Parts: sequence; structure tokens; C-alpha cells
Amino acid sequence: MAVVVPVLLAVADAVLVNGVDLGLELGVSLAAAAVLLWRRRFPVAVFAATLPGIYIGYIWFAPMIALYTVAARRTDRRLLAAAGVLLVLAHFLPYPLSELTWDEPRQTALALVDACVSAAAPAALGLLTRTRRELAARLAELTRSRAREDRLLADQVVATERARLAREMHDVVAHQVSLISLQAGAVQISTADPAARDGARTIRELCVRTLDELRHLVGILRAAGGDAEELAPQPRLADLPRLIEVSALDVEYKGAGEDGEEAHTVVPPGRYPEAVERAAFRTVQEALTNVRKHAPGARVRVRVRAGDPDCARLLVEVRNGPADTAVPAPGLPGGGHGLVGLRERAQSLGGTLEAYPTDEGGFVVRAEFPGP
Repeated sequence: MAVVVPVLLAVADAVLVNGVDLGLELGVSLAAAAVLLWRRRFPVAVFAATLPGIYIGYIWFAPMIALYTVAARRTDRRLLAAAGVLLVLAHFLPYPLSELTWDEPRQTALALVDACVSAAAPAALGLLTRTRRELAARLAELTRSRAREDRLLADQVVATERARLAREMHDVVAHQVSLISLQAGAVQISTADPAARDGARTIRELCVRTLDELRHLVGILRAAGGDAEELAPQPRLADLPRLIEVSALDVEYKGAGEDGEEAHTVVPPGRYPEAVERAAFRTVQEALTNVRKHAPGARVRVRVRAGDPDCARLLVEVRNGPADTAVPAPGLPGGGHGLVGLRERAQSLGGTLEAYPTDEGGFVVRAEFPGP
């Protein structure tokens, strides 16, 4: 349809201007209309073929459509300028050329202005169409690139968090296996039963082999870029006061909550699994980091409490108010990927994490982890 409609318009223009009697004027006009079928493949050649139509047959549609195609499909501005000049000359000069006269300067000037407008309009429209098409293609490519970058960053955050979880699993398993090895060593030394001594020695050997393989696997994860930290003891809930103390933020860690409950309930030591306590610590740590980045000077309230009397759940909430405009922003980079890692960690433990802005201009990070 986009190819045929311009041809039909040009044919109608040729017939209306030159009538239905076949002659030179109608012949060149119809030829100019017919070559528009190839205007997209050969825009420059088609434009040149339409010039006799406007010079001899006084038609407008075919050469103007051809010039529009040249502007929309060719990037050479000099070529477009030359085509525009040719269209102005073909429109302005009479056929035959001997009829050109300068007796009426005003009419001649008006005819020249008319010819310039007839050439400038399709050229400008073609440039606009090509620019819009290029911008749309560039925007689509930028959108795809940004989506790929976001996916890669999210995958990297998830991979890093899983590697950290693997390292923390190493701490837990290594601790338990070490205890088993010690108990087996004690049995090996204290028992007089040869069979029990051999069984205890086998258990110790298996424990040592298990620890070696576990350290090897975690080392592979670290070498792959998961985490470059040492296999050191990881922080737990007991380390939260120290974290808040060194955060340099206005943090309320104890006090009355909005619903009358205490904002901090002391959790019994060792009541929750080590992985859960580490996840709670990391949640508070990441939330405080985000406050420093995005809400400098804001007041922060941290709540860490048991979800019920039986300690079947552990609830963690970090709520901050709006930023203090008097405090300069640190300008630290942040893309929200820390929350992706926290959510991945919570889900891996069977918990949930949600983060959302408040009506007062602050932000809330709330996590719930399963108990023993």
C-alpha cells in the first residue's frame, strides 16, 4: 500500500494537469509516476527520472515524493542539496526555455519562491522522518542494552550472594564437623574397645576429608569471583550494637514503637540458626548503607524481635525518615542490587523481604526469617 498509493497520486496529478490526450506532456508525467515503484531501492535514479515530469508536464507529486525519499533514505547532505536545487530549477524554468522572460520581476520572484518552497518542504519532511527513525532505532538499542546490563548486574548480585551463603555454610558445617571430629578423637583415646577405636578413627578421617573438600569447594567459588573475603567468623545478632555504633547515623535501636510494643526485643542467644542471624545482620547492614547513600541525615529506627513467644519467627525492620536537606549527599553509586541480594538470601532461608517507600518520604526494609 505504501508503494502503490504514491504512484496513484502521481498518476492522478498527471491526468488532472495534462488531460487524457496522449502527448509528450502526459507521457513524461505518467513515466515519472511509474518510476515511483522503485523509489525505495533507487531513490536518486528515480528522482532524476521524475525531473522531466515537472519540467515538461508541470506535475508536482512525483518529483516531490521522489525528493522526500532521497532525504529519508540518503545521509549525504550534499546530495540532498543538489537534488533540491535541481527540483527548484525544473520547477522554475519554463518549457521550452525560450519562454523565460524577466519582464515581470514580481511574478518571476513569486515563481522562484514557489519553486523553493516546493523543494524545501519534501526535503525537510524526509529529514524529519529519517531522524525520527534513527532516534527510534537508537532508543530501542539503548533500551536493550540497559535491560541486558540490568540482567547481568542482577545475576552478578545473586551469584555473589549465593557464594557468600556457601561460604557461611562452610562456617556452620566446618564448626559442626570439627565438633564431631573432636568427639570421635575423645572416644578413640578413652575407649578400650578395639572396634570402637577403629570406628572413631574412621569418623575422624572422614571429618578431616570432609573439611578439606568443603574448603576446596568454597575456594573455587571465591576464585570464580563470588567473594574475596577470608573464611572468617561471620557477624551475628550480637554484633548489631557495634554495627549501629560505627554507622555514624541517628539510629534508634531501643524504645517504644508506634503500636506500643518495644522497638527492640532481646532475642535469646543461640535461639535462631546461625544462617538466620547472619541474614538478619546483613539486612540491617545493607539498610543502613542505603540510608547513608540515599537519605543522609535521616533518623533511623531498627527493630529486631521475635515474631511470637516461641521464637518461631525473627522479624527485622529498618525504617528511616526523609533525608535532611542540610546534610550534603555523599554521591555514592547505588542501583538497588543490594536489596536483590538480601531478597535472594531471605528466600533461600525460607523467609521473605520487602522494601518500599513511605508516605513521609522515607523508606522501609522489612524481613521475616523462620525460627528453629
